[in-house]
Formats: sequence, C-alpha cells, structure tokens
Amino acid sequence: MPNMFFAMSNSSDNNQVIAFLRNNDGMLTRMKEYKTGGNGTGIQKVDPLSSQGSLIVSRDGSMLFAVNSGSNSISSFNISNQGELTLVGTVPSGGTTPNCLAMFGNILYVANSGNADNQATSNITGFQINSDSSLNRISGATYLMSSPNARPSCIAFNPSGNKLVVSELSTNKLSIFPVKSDGSLMQATTNDSNGAGPFGSAFLSNGFLLVTEAGANALSSYAITDSGRLSVISGSVVNGQSATCWVSVNKNEQFAYTSNAGSNTITVYSVNQNGSLAIMRNVSNNPNGTSAPIDSGVSKDGKNLYVLNGNEGTISNFSIMQNGEINLLQIFEDTGLPQIGAQGLAIL
Repeated sequence: MPNMFFAMSNSSDNNQVIAFLRNNDGMLTRMKEYKTGGNGTGIQKVDPLSSQGSLIVSRDGSMLFAVNSGSNSISSFNISNQGELTLVGTVPSGGTTPNCLAMFGNILYVANSGNADNQATSNITGFQINSDSSLNRISGATYLMSSPNARPSCIAFNPSGNKLVVSELSTNKLSIFPVKSDGSLMQATTNDSNGAGPFGSAFLSNGFLLVTEAGANALSSYAITDSGRLSVISGSVVNGQSATCWVSVNKNEQFAYTSNAGSNTITVYSVNQNGSLAIMRNVSNNPNGTSAPIDSGVSKDGKNLYVLNGNEGTISNFSIMQNGEINLLQIFEDTGLPQIGAQGLAIL
C-alpha cells in the first residue's frame, strides 16, 4: 500500500475526506476527494470541532472513520491496497455534534459534545466494527459524561484496550471507563486534570498517558492504576505558548509534539522512560506566523510530522531528526481544504 495521508474538510454541504500521497521523501501530493455522505459544521473558525481525533485510521490501514458534526453521524470507509477510499456507510452517532473517535480492535467509540444550551448533553457511544468496515451500535452503550456540558475533546483507548479515557474540556476532568469484553463500558472513574482545559491525549505503549492543557498551555503525563485513578508523573509542564491543544508522539516515543494554535508554534518535549517530560524548544510552524496549527500526526515510518494549519487550510511538513528536533520541509498549499474551518488528520 502506498504511504497515504488524509484530511477532512468539515464542509457544511458534503463533508469530504481528501487523500494525499506521501512520497518517499515525505512530500505530499493531493490525489482525490471523497464525500462522507454527511455534513460537517462549516463553521469558519480555527478548531471548529474543539477536538483531537475527528478522523482516524485503523492500525492495519484498512479502514477510515470520520465524524460528520453537522449531521450527527459517523462515516466508515474501506481503504484499498492502492490507498483509495470506498464509502461503506454513514450511521447516526448516538448524540449531537460528534467530534472525536477512538478504536481498538473491532470496537469504535465516538464522543458527542452536545450543544451550548444543554438541550443535547455530552456523551460517548460505542459501535461494533464489522469486517466490511460497517458499524453496528452496541446495545445500551451510550454513556453520559460527568456534566451535561462536559464538552469531550478527545477519546482514547489505552494500549491493552481495557480502558477508555475521555478529556472533558469544560469540567477539567479526565473520565476513565473500564471496557468489558463485549465493548460496553463500566462506570467511569472521574479524575481531576492536573491543569485547566484537558484537550488532546496520546497513550505510550507502556500505558503512560500524555494530555495537553489548553488553559494552562502545558503538557502533563500520568500513570493509570487498575482502578482508573490517575497518578501525575509530570504535572503541567508549561511551554509559554498559547492554545496548546493537540499532541503527537514520535515513533520511538522519546519525544512529543504539541500544536499551539494561538502562538503558531510547535513545542518539542522530551519523554523519559519513566514518563517524565521536559521542554526542548518551541518551533515556528510557518514563517509567516499566522498559520494556527491544529491537528497533527507522525508518519508510520517516524520520519515526518504533519500539522494542519487551521487559519490557512495548508499543511506543514516537518522532518523528524534522530534527536527529536524538527525541521520545516514544506508548507503544502494545494490541499483542497477550506482556508479556515477544516479539521481532522490521519496518516498511514
């Protein structure tokens, strides 16, 4: 299969996933647009979904899933050996304004952020993934957050798939649900975030959890007990930037990269074996200083970091050095994305 890269338009009329080819040198070429069968929000602002993980691919690279926040649905695609997408179906998300996804094995969960007037509350809903990538809702598998307006911003399975962590942006909570063998969940353990505005998250293979904090403009790391309690390893390592919301981890898990949309920078953190964090440096995401970096991802080969620029509709492409440092290679402009209002990024 060719090295592929996907981004989502979030268009209010015919939401689209746009496919790009990653060349051997990491450079991007736009290939094709695919309709999701649903609608995005079309909101013309940076970070319109307030989330990380609105577009995801399966670990084996055979499936892609996207939220349609404007029509309260999820789209599933098959990915061919040539990297082409085939829409399998679109199903109701089990709530209002779905904004992020997580999958483990044949289980998919979506977070529905609800709406501002609390007439539709925040929840998460589970689905069984069939062999053809279609989705069946798991009976009874809809779960409320700690508050009606919790505003979940990221949802993630731990490496063993027996815990599901939800970042609650409005409540400053991290809710951890035990996962049963049938994909349904047990009652959540609700933890206080170390810093304000828990947003994006990423698990390391050893089970440590990294969480960005949009209010503190920081990154925290945690260990998780069997009971679902969080133990802080490095608490709120502040980077001095603004709107620190998204996090990606490099291939050997020794470095993490946060997107700081308000200051147009990427912060490079070192990650020690014990899960402790330290800031290495802040890197300009775009020489013009107006790009507002949002969703990010590291290529499977570990050579490149890609960042969606929420204020330009462009993609910044960085090479990742052995020491974790990043160098800007390319600002890819021919994306087919709206200049402002796109969200979602996934990499094969």
